[in-house]
Amino acid sequence: MENKSLYFISPGVLEVREDSVPVPGHNQVLVKTQFSAISAGTEMLLYRGQFPDNLPLDENIPSLSGAVKYPLKYGYALVGEIMQVGSGVEATWMGKKVFAFHPHSSHLIAGINELMPIPEELSLEDALFFPNMETAVSFIMDGAPRIGERVVVLGQGIVGLLTTALLEKFPLSSLVTFDRYEMRRKFSEDFGADQSLDTENIKERAQNQEFTTNLVHMADIVYELTGNPDGINLAIETAGYEGRIVIGSWYGKKKAEIDLGGWFHRGRLRLVSSQVSQIDSSLSSRWDKKRRYSLTWEMLRQVKPSRLVSHKFSINEVAKAFKLLDENPENALQVILRY
Repeated sequence: MENKSLYFISPGVLEVREDSVPVPGHNQVLVKTQFSAISAGTEMLLYRGQFPDNLPLDENIPSLSGAVKYPLKYGYALVGEIMQVGSGVEATWMGKKVFAFHPHSSHLIAGINELMPIPEELSLEDALFFPNMETAVSFIMDGAPRIGERVVVLGQGIVGLLTTALLEKFPLSSLVTFDRYEMRRKFSEDFGADQSLDTENIKERAQNQEFTTNLVHMADIVYELTGNPDGINLAIETAGYEGRIVIGSWYGKKKAEIDLGGWFHRGRLRLVSSQVSQIDSSLSSRWDKKRRYSLTWEMLRQVKPSRLVSHKFSINEVAKAFKLLDENPENALQVILRY
């Protein structure tokens, strides 16, 4: 039996490498992977060579703490089953289904403290969405929506859809989303958006009196989750006086040309940077990662996001998976690898 791992060789070039299956040491276990999820955000930045050179891959995940240097392994959503335990680990861990923040690989060695048991009522595919759901939870915390507010979400990729699903639980006045892909807009309305509008036709819609009255300079909170730097200016256009714009997109090396000369200045708008690695200092006296993880599992139970899995590829077909996300994103939602 061989261990298969995905390597990013250079921009646009992937390789599956094989080596022997590792053996767990003291206080370690061996996990056999069932599925791993491809991030259409961060991983596509690596695939396209758009990841900043001066940042670690992820300073909060030990396996990803190094700088970007090809070839490299990446990925942070993996689910599988413990098939062997090392000394010092109770035998009751054998056979447990677990989640790991770990690069794409058919097997992995980890300490128990690096794994999260998957609740029995959740499928493995639901559990794959843990990182995205935690990110959505973080966005909600940073945006702090209030009763009766008008909320706009720009971008209905996976994180955008999960953010919409959580916002739907609030007693908002309105929840409007934007995305250029029809499939995402349909899911957005299924997840609770009052309307999901096409960003490609935004200029035409701006001539519509109803659109102008209800959206331009009207939103209390705008979530910018498109991954496209142009999204910030649409966020500024839709935010109301003293509105909050939560920027959850990460652009990598892509630069944002922001129009700060008009409504942004006179509207006294606030830009809020939101990133899941940390908890806002105003919350950290009561919230820690453990508490947020618990909430994330509960939101996964309620939303059941596995319906967003649109494609499954074997690890040996990984080049097809990335090509789909790169060239035809309108046809894909969550793409996962199976082992």
